[in-house]
Amino acid sequence: MSSIFEEAMGRDFERLHPMLQRRFGVGVDRGEACVGLGTMTQIRRGPWWTVPFLQIGRLRNILIPDTGTDIPFIIENYPYRDPFGRETVTFVREYTINDHRSRFDATMVLADGRIVDYLGTHQHLAVDLALTVDETGALILTSDAQRFYEGPIAFRFPMIFSGRARLRESFDERTNTFHVDLEVHNDRFGFLFGYTGSFTCEWIPVTDAPERLKPKRHENRI
Repeated sequence: MSSIFEEAMGRDFERLHPMLQRRFGVGVDRGEACVGLGTMTQIRRGPWWTVPFLQIGRLRNILIPDTGTDIPFIIENYPYRDPFGRETVTFVREYTINDHRSRFDATMVLADGRIVDYLGTHQHLAVDLALTVDETGALILTSDAQRFYEGPIAFRFPMIFSGRARLRESFDERTNTFHVDLEVHNDRFGFLFGYTGSFTCEWIPVTDAPERLKPKRHENRI
């Protein structure tokens, strides 16, 4: 069967570079995970007043307030079925900065023909993603509407208090490496956070995701 990204992108999925097709083709039926190891050339943030915003996000592994250059990282994409039976793919990134680890948790599902990205350890924030392909076969991912869920509380998250992300992921055949470039901007306050890096991937046969990569709480609202 198709991966959640193939389902969401339709014919555009075939325009991706073949290595990106394999990377974003991970799924339960294919029985393999994709684990990337590499280096963030640079992790950067906006002005000083963005730090409290980023620190709050750090509490649930949603944002990273640290900055630096040449930072080792790992990204783990494991498919599994969540407690609601939905096929889910982990996008967990872990960075080693100044001898301590920072982690960004995300899990993605297919809902109503689109990818919904749940952020954080408790899936508090659900973000709609738009996926397109540029002329080089790179994937362009942009975030859109965001919704906050906690117990009985549910509301559309005001973008004035959040950021819109744009990520470009490509594959360089000369070096056999994947490249990522992310920027997060607030509509009013401008640049908040970003990174640039590269990594290589290993594909691992799996039937489930490790518990350490799954959120502590799964949210069924989209």
